[in-house]
Amino acid sequence: MDLPSSGPFWVAFLITLAIGIRSKENLKGYTYTILIFAAVTAAMFYPDNFVQIGDYKLSGLIVPLLQIIMFGMGTSMSLSDFKGVVKMPKGVLIGVLCQFSIMPLIGYTLAKTSGFPPEIAAGMILIGCSPSGMASNVMSYLAKANLALSITITAITTMLAPFITPVLMGFLAGEFVEVNVWKMMLDIVKIVIIPIGAGLIFNKFFSGKVKWLDDAMPLVSMIGIAFIIVIITAAGRDSLLDIGLLLIFFVTLHNLAGYTLGYWAAKLLGMNESDCRTISLEVGMQNAGLASGIAKEMARIATVGLAPAVFGPLMNITGSVLASYWHRKPVK
Repeated sequence: MDLPSSGPFWVAFLITLAIGIRSKENLKGYTYTILIFAAVTAAMFYPDNFVQIGDYKLSGLIVPLLQIIMFGMGTSMSLSDFKGVVKMPKGVLIGVLCQFSIMPLIGYTLAKTSGFPPEIAAGMILIGCSPSGMASNVMSYLAKANLALSITITAITTMLAPFITPVLMGFLAGEFVEVNVWKMMLDIVKIVIIPIGAGLIFNKFFSGKVKWLDDAMPLVSMIGIAFIIVIITAAGRDSLLDIGLLLIFFVTLHNLAGYTLGYWAAKLLGMNESDCRTISLEVGMQNAGLASGIAKEMARIATVGLAPAVFGPLMNITGSVLASYWHRKPVK
């Protein structure tokens, strides 16, 4: 079976696999990730279909999709999510400090040692400098960790991202790619703060009154993230064919090191087992969607955006495995 003609086979195989594991209780959590792999496979075989339609470049959809996703995140949040700062100040402080120190430094170290072209290497730093994502909250719940702490750390790191992420990028990634710190701050405010703020206001006044929207937003978010990953994959297809396996290796190393160092940093700082699990997942699981949006605003979606595109699906696999392992080992 030659490579071009095998595309439909592999796409169909992955879709069939995703449908098949839906009936397996212990495996159905991987359905979404496998469907993303199916979509990514389609983008690798037929990239032209996912780069441009007519005169319109599909990368123009990335930021609006992220804004919709962040609005959905806002509608699922409330001001009580931030009260954890008062109730659990030590855990929140450790979680935020680990988030914005461990992953950026690992990303920088891997970028320096990878031998990748500068813009692709900068993408590993970018994913490291991003805040944690909502996927970590789901994994914390499955791992029987401290869900309240997880939600608070995600909320705080997300709101701090416009100020911390650009500064870290300027400091760590400046030698790889030009970073306009001020513009990046404004871009993250546009992508994150304004939509989440609108979602918080919506939640305050309309919570429970628009049930169809509450039910639809998780699905919209999942489809949006999948579409963003597909667009980036198609745009960076040639680079992925050159360095794909090596990039997967480095991204996996980044992700696993985040879990490991996050857990042991929390343990050394006197946190209990439940909180250590939470911080491990918060540190290891990044907001890959936001990183992709930043790469788009940098006009480097096909290079800087590659590491976030690989990191997103990968962390869902490793996070699910780790959460399942901890689920079988209840906290004493």
